[in-house]
Amino acid sequence: MNNSTRKVLITGGAGFIGSAVIRNIIKNTQCSVVNVDKLTYAGNLESLSSVSNNERYKFEQVDICNRIELERVFSVHCPDAVMHLAAESHVDRSIDGPAAFIETNIIGTYTLLEVARNYWQGLNFSRQADFRFHHISTDEVYGDLENPDELFVETTPYMPSSPYSASKASSDHLVRAWQRTYDFPALVTNCSNNYGPFHFPEKLIPLIILNALEGRKLPVYGTGEQVRDWLYVDDHARALYLVLNNGRIGETYNIGGHNEKRNIDVVLEVCDLLEEMAPQKPMGVANYRDLIVSVKDRPGHDFRYAIDSGKIQRQLGWVPDESFESGLQKTVSWYLNNLGWCTRALSSTYQRERLGTIDRKKS
Repeated sequence: MNNSTRKVLITGGAGFIGSAVIRNIIKNTQCSVVNVDKLTYAGNLESLSSVSNNERYKFEQVDICNRIELERVFSVHCPDAVMHLAAESHVDRSIDGPAAFIETNIIGTYTLLEVARNYWQGLNFSRQADFRFHHISTDEVYGDLENPDELFVETTPYMPSSPYSASKASSDHLVRAWQRTYDFPALVTNCSNNYGPFHFPEKLIPLIILNALEGRKLPVYGTGEQVRDWLYVDDHARALYLVLNNGRIGETYNIGGHNEKRNIDVVLEVCDLLEEMAPQKPMGVANYRDLIVSVKDRPGHDFRYAIDSGKIQRQLGWVPDESFESGLQKTVSWYLNNLGWCTRALSSTYQRERLGTIDRKKS
């Protein structure tokens, strides 16, 4: 199989990271993509408008928990590889309603694994040998780092702290078990906090941008001392495609941006960029920083995440192109120029229309 012309089935392809992966593949390779997405609140086909008319792109509105529909998708499209990104991924939502996270992240992953395994076992020898199942996960499965000099490595023990991270840890274990038990050709990646264009507006950076532009309070959990490693989404998309093609079966690769930042510092940097890029403030706002307020911390909030990306750098030659400063400038600029996308993404009417009236493309 020529990796440059393979057909890749991507779950969660209408989400933030999934849509970046699809845009990268369609733009920079000759591969075909089948986007399988349930279209929950965070799935947005408008994020794929630049590739939606490409003959190498197909969309299927399917829930990964629906085994019959998944089997149909595999039978119709005959993929050469799977990139599994579909997941419930918002920590606060997992605290308020964990059931959806158990259903999608655990049951959905199990269902997808079984459909993919049965499909793979029916392939001829050559296609079996080339098939790959790439499971995309998070650094949150590792839990909290207490030592300021410590980094997450691929062998760091799992200690998830939230319903979200526990459900993702469960899905990681399932993938590794299927790889070992059935010799299924799977790989796993764990990434740090992503940011960039097309991020759903409830996430930290777009939330701060949009609230500031409207003169609303900029909420920061506690004192904002929590530390995260920030990874520009297009850098992540490149890394994921590289792992799919060149990673070793059974291996795990950590992907980080080399950008450890306190949450409060991220908010301050967004405010300072807005001072330069959007100097016309809402009435009554003298300085965007004045809008920052401390809010009650969420339960079980991890203090620090930080990833050691040495393995993917040494073995596959990947390094991020963007620094946090360059990536954040691109991100703020994108949101300032795409406020209509944000309004539509947050519109309940738009949500209902997306969930209820999109026809499934079967070709």
